[in-house]
Formats: sequence, C-alpha cells, structure tokens
Amino acid sequence: MVVASAVRAAVAPRLVPRARDRASRGERAIRRVARDGDAPPVLDGGASHTHPRRRDVLASLASAASAAALGSALPAWAALAEPTLSEVTPAVAPSPALTALEQGTVSLFERSTRSVVNVVDLTVLSGQAMKSGAVVPEGNGTGVVWDDQGHVVTNYHVLGAILGVTPENRRADLECAKVTLLGPDGRTKTFSATLVGVERSKDLAVIKVNAPKEFLAPATVGVSKNVRVGQAVFAIGNPFGFDHTLTTGVVSGLNRTIQSQAGSLISGGIQTDAAINPGNSGGALLDASGKLVGINTAIFTNTGASAGVGFAIPVDLVARVVPQLIEFGRVTLPGLNITVADPNVSKQLGVRAAGVLVQSVAPKSAAEKAGLLPTRRALGGIVAGDVIVGADGAKITTEGDLVAAVELHQVGEKITLRVRRGEGGAEEDIKELDVVVTLEPAR
Repeated sequence: MVVASAVRAAVAPRLVPRARDRASRGERAIRRVARDGDAPPVLDGGASHTHPRRRDVLASLASAASAAALGSALPAWAALAEPTLSEVTPAVAPSPALTALEQGTVSLFERSTRSVVNVVDLTVLSGQAMKSGAVVPEGNGTGVVWDDQGHVVTNYHVLGAILGVTPENRRADLECAKVTLLGPDGRTKTFSATLVGVERSKDLAVIKVNAPKEFLAPATVGVSKNVRVGQAVFAIGNPFGFDHTLTTGVVSGLNRTIQSQAGSLISGGIQTDAAINPGNSGGALLDASGKLVGINTAIFTNTGASAGVGFAIPVDLVARVVPQLIEFGRVTLPGLNITVADPNVSKQLGVRAAGVLVQSVAPKSAAEKAGLLPTRRALGGIVAGDVIVGADGAKITTEGDLVAAVELHQVGEKITLRVRRGEGGAEEDIKELDVVVTLEPAR
C-alpha cells in the first residue's frame, strides 16, 4: 500500500503535463476538422481505412477524455484556480464597546475641550506666516476660558513678544492676540483679543474676546491644594499648533518651585508626566472629574520637546491672581520685602541650619520694624543674618518654601516666622525665636 502511494506520488507530476499536452492536441484537431470539414473514407483492396486526419482527431479525443479522467483523480494542487475577491477579503470584526476608563476619558474631553482656546500673539501673525510643521514660534499658545464675559487666562510668556515692544502706559485695551474658539456646532472661529492685565512674576495674563455667548464655555475651577501625587491628570492644549490635543498622565510631584520663561519663581507648582510641549503653555490641567487644577506653563527639557517632566501653576494661585487682574489690571501680592542669600553664601558664612538666610531687609519695611535682622558687616567681618526655618508652623528650607508660605496670605495679614539668630558663630550663641511680620504689598 505504501509502495503504491509512493509510485502515484512519483508519477503524478509527470502525468499532468502529458495529459495537458494530449488535451491540447485534441483541441487543435477539432479546430482543423471544423475548418476543413470531414474527409470521405478511402477504399484500398476491399479494406476500409479512415482518413489519417480523422484518425488523429479520434485519437486526440480519446487522449483528452483520458486526461480529463486522470485530472479528476489528481490532487488539488494540480488544478489550482485564482482566488476570488470575496475569498481574499478578511472578515471585519465589530469594534468592542469602550471600557469604563476609556468612556470616562472621552466624556471628560468632550465636556472640557471648548473651554480651551488657541492664543496667538499678534506680532507672530504679523511677523511671519503660520506654517504647519514642528516649528512653533513663541507666542503660539493656549488659553482657558475663565468666565462667560469673554475673559481668557493664559501665560505671560505667550504674549511676551507684543508686551516686550509695548510700554506699560500704552497697554490699556491693547489688541494683543487672536483667539480661536470652538463653537457648539464643532466649527472654529477666530476673534481679536484685548489685554486686561498681566502678572509677570506669576507668568499669568488675562485677555478678553468679544465673542457671542454660545462660543464661551468657561472651565470649571477646582482646588489644587487637594491634589495628590499619583492621581490622574489630563492636559488639553495646542502643542506644535495642533489644536485641542489631549494628553494624559499622573501628578508626579507637588510644591515644585518653577522658574518660568518670564524669569520669575513660581511656588507650589504641580509636576506631571502628561506630555506638555511647545504650544501647550497656558492650557488646562484637569483632574479626573474635569475640574481645572492648574495652568500648564513649563517643561524641563534639554531638547525643547516633552521629556515627561512638565509643570503647571496651581489653580489656587491662579484664582487669587486672576480676579485682581480683571478688576484692577494688576495684582497686589503680599510680600516680606526681603532678599535671601544664595545657599553658597550661607555655607561660606558657616550657616549650619537648613533654612533661608536673610541677606537684606528693605528700609522702613514691616520686616525691619518687626526686628528681622539682615546679613551685615561688622568689625570682625560679615555676620550672618537671621535664618528663617519656619513660617506659621511649616518647615522652610528653600526660598520657594518661603514664597509659598507668604502667598497663602493677603496684604495686611500677619505671618509668624521662626528664625535662628547667631548662625555662623558659636553654637551656644545661637537662639531660636519667633518674629511676627505684617505682610505688605510686594515691592
């Protein structure tokens, strides 16, 4: 049985071309008969012979019949046919329903995206044509709709170009930007925006667009003091000019001191790994419920693109600054009106305590009246001033910690500073005491 199978397997490849050859000869013979007609029989010595051409036709027909019979017994690969379109078209599986997590993210974006707008500095528009691609000029950023009166919050540095060429006494009602809003029908429309007020030290600016109410969808303002490391956050902005882009991540750190692009220090910053790229500045950082918890402002990067370390101004600070900008056009921030020494200076003076060394105190300031001592020159050399190690019971180790503690207050309120006096001298001469300072407008 095995031998017979082997023989068939060996013979089959040789039979196929022979059968096809016979079938071809039969077909050619039939065509010749159809062309020349049937030939009469020839008598030779009483024997009847068929015309050779007809004899070939009959032989060919017999061969074709044998080949057809043989072909039916050949394996399937011997007579493969070209597949049809329906045979090569794969079945399409229906898309599964969104998971609860995906549906939550989609709903958050759809609810919040109209609260985020594109802001372009007028000097950018006049200086060069906007091009698609990866190059985004400074001044192309994002903003957040603050209220239904048309106020939009963005970063100071987004408008830095036009503010840099406009004197402060000419900024009132300055047409400074073009703002693109998303309408309820999904279409965008661009409006001119005028300047309301700026606070460079906090990298915040407020502009106003004269747009119909249906184009204004104010963001829901949350509370940043309740934000926790590890919770999910969502950034919406216009990175590289791609409008209404959503990126997701978590809160990576809290109470970061941010050095903004405007050059100032911002305390209490929220660190996130949600991708924040050029063009995201001034955009919204939202919690999982869609509430605004921060205004995206900066990234830590060596390349200019997101490296997974982004920062946002906490919304609690934004909520204190923006109403003043809207009402007065400027902000009166509380301050101690002191300067602090560089940490290297503290080390050189022999300061051992972890805190902030007071370098100077403004003359006739509330801090001077309260008795806060600056670093000063004496007969024996330079004497270290007071070292602030606490404020209202909170530990102070950096300048950012001190700024954050002060900004929790309003002008006219008191703050209690815990200081170490005598640092840099003998240990037995060091003493700790509380100094109560009435906060005044920052100079």
